[in-house]
Amino acid sequence: MTPSLLLGLIGDGISASRTPRMHENEGAAHSIPTIYRTVDIAEPRLAGARLEELLNAAIRLGFDGLNITHPFKQQVIGFLDAVDPVAQRIGSVNTVVIDGQGHTTGHNTDVTGFAAGFRAGLRGAATEAVVQIGAGGAGRAVGFALAELGVAELVIADTDVDRARGLAADIGAVAAVGTRARAIGLDELEAAAASANGIVNATPVGMKAYPGTPVDTAVFGADTWVADVVYFPLETQLLAEARAKGCRTLDGSGMAVNQAIDAFELFSGQKADPARMRETFLSFGA
Repeated sequence: MTPSLLLGLIGDGISASRTPRMHENEGAAHSIPTIYRTVDIAEPRLAGARLEELLNAAIRLGFDGLNITHPFKQQVIGFLDAVDPVAQRIGSVNTVVIDGQGHTTGHNTDVTGFAAGFRAGLRGAATEAVVQIGAGGAGRAVGFALAELGVAELVIADTDVDRARGLAADIGAVAAVGTRARAIGLDELEAAAASANGIVNATPVGMKAYPGTPVDTAVFGADTWVADVVYFPLETQLLAEARAKGCRTLDGSGMAVNQAIDAFELFSGQKADPARMRETFLSFGA
């Protein structure tokens, strides 16, 4: 009997996600019938639904795996049976594998996804001083990825300064990482951005549901590089304004595609084709 996959994505404002088609197409290429559903808490039918309820419902319905996105990447850890050591260290989960007995294991493919996208799209970019905006679920993964990429000084800004301090401390506690990480308040963000080599937006700002930019782009120089984790739309206001100033930019497609490649392998046990996954992603247009 041909194996099959029943997968889902839990998050807020995800109805237009490209993830379902990437997994369904890749499953078909491996002769694995794959159904992938979005579980969007922004929909009226799910108003008031709690994450634990949604996770338990997926287990009862026989789901094989789930992707987790904003705002649940940290919260979901408390409801899982096991967490991969890397995801545990990061404190964020974006992929949950559910076995035949309903046992759940959390993983994080955002770290490798962002790092791979950065290496491909911003090769040779200066990394002496980088400002990261956002220290939530995606921000934790991006922060650890930036440290692995060799960032010397990482300044983390968040609406919750304590959350930013926590991430900075966690990054600093990793002995193998030489990154100096520190937290700042949003009142210090523009000054820090003005002197940084690069800026990374790891917040939802820029998504259709959260329009605008997380920082005033007037402080960017032409030699500043700017990366965004948002991928719907690909051309966020932040990237459009940065590009207009002559900055090198990196959209969210690299992280989105590469994290999906790793997640598909966890779900299916099969190696995904990176070119095919990216082609499916880009078939949506910008």
